[in-house]
Amino acid sequence: MSHDAAARARDQVREEIQALAPYAVHPAAGLIKLDAMENPYGWPTELTQPWLEAIARAELNRYPDPRARALEPVLRAALGIPDAAAMLLGNGSDELIQIIIMALARPGAVVLAPEPTFVMYRLIARWLGVAFVGVPLRGDDFGLDRPAMLAAIAQHRPAAVFLAHPNNPTGNLFDREDVVAVLDAAPGVVVIDEAYAPFASDSLLDQAGAVANLLVMRTLSKAGLAGLRLGVLAGPSAWIEQFDKVRLPYNIGSLTQITAEVALRHPELWQHQADSIRAERGRLEAGLAALAGIRVYPSDANFLLFRAPPGRAPTLYQGLQAAGILIKLLDGAHPALQDCLRVTVGRPEENARFLEALARGLESAGGK
Repeated sequence: MSHDAAARARDQVREEIQALAPYAVHPAAGLIKLDAMENPYGWPTELTQPWLEAIARAELNRYPDPRARALEPVLRAALGIPDAAAMLLGNGSDELIQIIIMALARPGAVVLAPEPTFVMYRLIARWLGVAFVGVPLRGDDFGLDRPAMLAAIAQHRPAAVFLAHPNNPTGNLFDREDVVAVLDAAPGVVVIDEAYAPFASDSLLDQAGAVANLLVMRTLSKAGLAGLRLGVLAGPSAWIEQFDKVRLPYNIGSLTQITAEVALRHPELWQHQADSIRAERGRLEAGLAALAGIRVYPSDANFLLFRAPPGRAPTLYQGLQAAGILIKLLDGAHPALQDCLRVTVGRPEENARFLEALARGLESAGGK
């Protein structure tokens, strides 16, 4: 009997899966972590005691409520989800993206998104064997290229269009008129991914449930609860009911439900953190703009995309790591991101150390 597991895996695993690399997360131990768009502020101390009391009552020998019935109204109130919209909860936005594409994966189905954008739209489509079409953003400001988007929609008739709003990794909001044009043209569902809504100046959540092909996705990850892995999808019940059929049972654990319920009964605490991050984003943007050779792009998110002098991004990235600071190197990820890096807005002292280290890196190789 053969025990060659590698040969058997090659024979049985789909070729497109074999061609992929696992999603990489850089080790961050001992580093100032500014690479993953996390909220740098911890759990509010005033919530510690009520949280501990709530989880002490958890019946961990029982399965969680599959409908998260106690959590849903708290989420609806805290996020402002309209009464007309139905809701579906996921183990982070990633699971919701997977559920949507899985439910729409008919033969010949196409998923479409502008690029560069959140990489999981393309990756999950590939995992599920669904064709993905990327439409380049405008090269000058990373805005939606409306004519190109409408032409691609007319040609490919996508089952789903994903629009990150604000976009990741560019940080910008798309013009509302362009988004509405996509909604009007799309034959299938349009998913507006509002992961960075706490820091943004525009949202379509108030339209969820009122527009036939609009779904709005939110996550608690960027607002300060990344460890919970909780995402929310809001839209017409006709869509949500179908997607719910492919949701794994008990996908939201008891501790996540309890913790989110305690947290979201105090939305003012999380809003205060978001306001602090928005203010610090302005200071960080000004600091980057003051560095010779750096172009920083406007952002409505909790991160900033910036372009380094030609050919310098990898060296600057490595120099920042040597200085104990981890950001995201995007050079090589997409042609439009050549020489680009992305930094999460951290605490004031973290941002100051980042700017100092970046300035030293630019100076050491004649960047000024």
